[in-house]
Order: sequence, then C-alpha cells, then structure tokens
Amino acid sequence: MTHCHTILGQLREKGYRITPQRELIIQAIAHSEAHMSAEEVFTELQKHTQATNLATVYRTLDLLWEEGLARRNNLGEGRIVYATLKHGPHIHLVCRCCNAVIEADPHLLVGLKSELATRHSFSADLQHISIFGVCQQCRSQNKG
Repeated sequence: MTHCHTILGQLREKGYRITPQRELIIQAIAHSEAHMSAEEVFTELQKHTQATNLATVYRTLDLLWEEGLARRNNLGEGRIVYATLKHGPHIHLVCRCCNAVIEADPHLLVGLKSELATRHSFSADLQHISIFGVCQQCRSQNKG
C-alpha cells in the first residue's frame, strides 16, 4: 500500500469522507519530495482539475495536521509548509535576513527533549521544527 493510500485508509477508519478533491490533495502532499505550502498544493492540483479551490486545500491540510497525519511548520513571514510523516523528523534553520531555509540534523535535539522532560515534565514534539537566526552568508555580509 502506498503512503497516500495509508493516509486515505486512516481517514476512512476515522469516519472522514474521501472526496475526489481530498484524495488529490493527499496524493499531492504524500508524493512530494519537499514540504509544500497550501498554495503549492493548489498549483499542483490545477494541473489535474479545476474542480477545487484554495479553501478546500487549507481545510484538508489542517485536517491532516489535526489527525497527526502531517506536520505543519512556520517558516516565518506567513510561510506555512506541510509534509507527511514519511519525511521524518527534521529541523529547519530559517535566516531572518534572507529567508534561506537550511536543513539541520534532528539528532541535535535529543538532549533538549530529555531536558524538557526532566526539568519541566514536558513531552515536546520535536519532530518538525523551525529555529530562526542568521545564516553564515548574511553574518559575513554584516546583515545580522
């Protein structure tokens, strides 16, 4: 069973109706190798059908996030991206100056997760996070 069929099956099991539009949205995000914004998903859908709108895309992506089937991440300046769980844990380092996004090793957060649990009895979801700062190129140009 493919990744998108697994997601569709999980939604059906939870009682959600799978409309043709919802299926296309899930296929788009499940088959993508990159994170996608709602607008990027909508653009991808327009290649296959005109029978959907951006509001439907947003509702479906929010549903996937609420049901724990996708991750949602804020990359700053209103840039929200989604990815299914197949992408695994990762960190986005977002430059506040040039908006570059750099992928970092998620194992860097293992100590933080443990410290948060020990010191604050808090179970942090560190599977997909953004950390804001200034990239090396902008620092070398004295932008940050």
